[in-house]
Amino acid sequence: MPSFQLRDYRDADRESWLRCRLLGFFETDYYDDIWTERPDYELPAIRLVAVDDAAVIGVLDLVVDGELATIETVVVHPEARGQGIASALLAQALQRLPIQTGRVDAWTREDLAANAWYRRTGFREDHRYLHVYLGPGESRAGFSTPDGLDGPMHAFLHARIEDEERLRSRFRRVYVCRRYVLDLDQGRTSTRG
Repeated sequence: MPSFQLRDYRDADRESWLRCRLLGFFETDYYDDIWTERPDYELPAIRLVAVDDAAVIGVLDLVVDGELATIETVVVHPEARGQGIASALLAQALQRLPIQTGRVDAWTREDLAANAWYRRTGFREDHRYLHVYLGPGESRAGFSTPDGLDGPMHAFLHARIEDEERLRSRFRRVYVCRRYVLDLDQGRTSTRG
């Protein structure tokens, strides 16, 4: 089992960061959320990695917007799972949050392990909606495009949770997207910052 060290992301981590994110998401409902560049955030961000030697084996990016911080990415390399890496990254990020931050949120789909991790680490679900994909061979009925363009070949859409049954009967890929929230209590808040 690899050991790991937590530290801030460095520009030299770019390739390893992208590889960790790709492989970590590959077996989840976010398998198609592929990035070829690491994002830069306009707002202040806590960008942490877990490394084994020079290889990134865990990632947590958390963007801070006043009283709310949002987990943009949290992922662990498949060969490094089960060691508490994601929880260690989260604990480190929570310690670094500005004192005025009172809530952390995150969005995830139906992946059982991800949902269980959020609940285990104190998050509670507070909102649901749908991610719907139009794919090859599915009806384009109801879609329109600008003049000069053929109908859509693929589409990614958001929909109301109330329409889940109807949309699952029409499209092969429909996911429930959940927002999880962690309210930072006063005792934790006073130890951060």
